[in-house]
Amino acid sequence: MTTVVKATTPRASAFPDKVEILALVEAALAWNLDSTALPAVTDALAMAQRFTDFGRLVADDLEAQVLSLPAGSELGNGARAILGEASRRLYLRPLSQTAAPRPAAHRAQNLARLVQSLSRKFSEVSQEQVHSRSIEAPQRE
Repeated sequence: MTTVVKATTPRASAFPDKVEILALVEAALAWNLDSTALPAVTDALAMAQRFTDFGRLVADDLEAQVLSLPAGSELGNGARAILGEASRRLYLRPLSQTAAPRPAAHRAQNLARLVQSLSRKFSEVSQEQVHSRSIEAPQRE
């Protein structure tokens, strides 16, 4: 039996619910870190872990896609820059459950921004690949 995975969805079967993750990203980005009303440390750290797990999957798939892009392409260079940042931030040691609320929320927000960037770049590269394939495909007459 063969499983078909859409080109626009990185490893769809292995992913947590993308819609749910992106909703969490929006929620984390809406936090005002200068406010006294910060999320609970356990909630912020749980979100940071989910963003880390999701981000690693997207980064792996984006890295595989980038290999098919021309070496000097602007899109590829942008993707490589994001992947470089991802390789640093997605492998940081998790904060302790005893962390203060602001650093925990800050970590979750930073990872949310990274997930947002990775997802956006994955979509751009996927669209470019689809566009390139349609140009390369022989026209039938």
